Amino acid sequence: MGRRARHGGRSRRGAVSAAVALAVAALCVAVWVVSGQRPGGGSADTSATAGAAPVSAGQVTTTAAPSVTPTVTASATTAAKKPKPTASRQPPRPTASRTAASPAGTKLPPRSGTRVFTFVNDVDQTIWLASGEQTARPALTTTGWVLRPGQTLGVRVPDHWNGRFWGRTGCSFDASGRGHCETGDCDGRFQCPGYGVIPATLAEFNLNSWDGMDFYDVSLVDGSNLPMYINLVGGTTKDPISANGCSAAGCTHAVDCPAALQVTSGGRVVGCESPCGVFDTDQYCCRGTWAPRSMCLPDQWPVRYADVFKKAEPFAYSYVDDDATSTFTSRGEAGYRITFGLSR
Repeated sequence: MGRRARHGGRSRRGAVSAAVALAVAALCVAVWVVSGQRPGGGSADTSATAGAAPVSAGQVTTTAAPSVTPTVTASATTAAKKPKPTASRQPPRPTASRTAASPAGTKLPPRSGTRVFTFVNDVDQTIWLASGEQTARPALTTTGWVLRPGQTLGVRVPDHWNGRFWGRTGCSFDASGRGHCETGDCDGRFQCPGYGVIPATLAEFNLNSWDGMDFYDVSLVDGSNLPMYINLVGGTTKDPISANGCSAAGCTHAVDCPAALQVTSGGRVVGCESPCGVFDTDQYCCRGTWAPRSMCLPDQWPVRYADVFKKAEPFAYSYVDDDATSTFTSRGEAGYRITFGLSR
């Protein structure tokens, strides 16, 4: 998926067109074909089932009892910051859950032409799960769900689906499904009509996108509001992420957010926005003169903010060209488990 479109924000900048995104993806695939393997991922996939019609979601519960506190902590770093409200009270650094997360898999029975995505809430706050498509078809008929602490949620996703999931926090909705979320808000709607407001940690998927392979990643390109890691369920590819959210490069930790990037609500830090979203410069956003990969280099930024996100989740995208250690592939029609939580 590589260079991705921005999708909202407090200024609600629009997403890059699907045609541009697909052209960039094709260029990336050409590079991967030459090298014989996509950076950061597994090997080639088998052929896939044809795309299915829109499908609905199911839900199952678990007895897991999370004990993780909110996921963004404040840092004393103030270099290169612009004036911005800071929190009068910072949340404590998250601690790992003492109980095991929900086991891989789901109670949803198999169904031809679909995959099962299982979402696990291993934090101590309610998450309002949301989804948005990169392409119009195939699509999900449901795009908003509630995931309470300790619960799991099974969602059927059609094959060949290209889109993302994220967690919204601090939400309140009326009986008509209108309201507001502190982070990840979807135009004030419970059923998400498109991409959400940044910052939001993203789980991105492109199923059977090329040569039968799935491409997937966790993205912090637009900042972070919740910790997240993805595990494979089934398929034939070895899972590069352990059951407790660790990769060869490291485990899932809280984002230690510098003051310049903090997003606050009610005197609390509720998210950590990207430097592109905060400063909106060509260099931080890797656009204009800074768009080529040879120029989009965090070590040349005024402040190396990408390190903040890479330290928290070493397997996740920390900026738009962070492909080599952040994009994964799978084969064999795998399902996926997406956990909101920290490594234990």
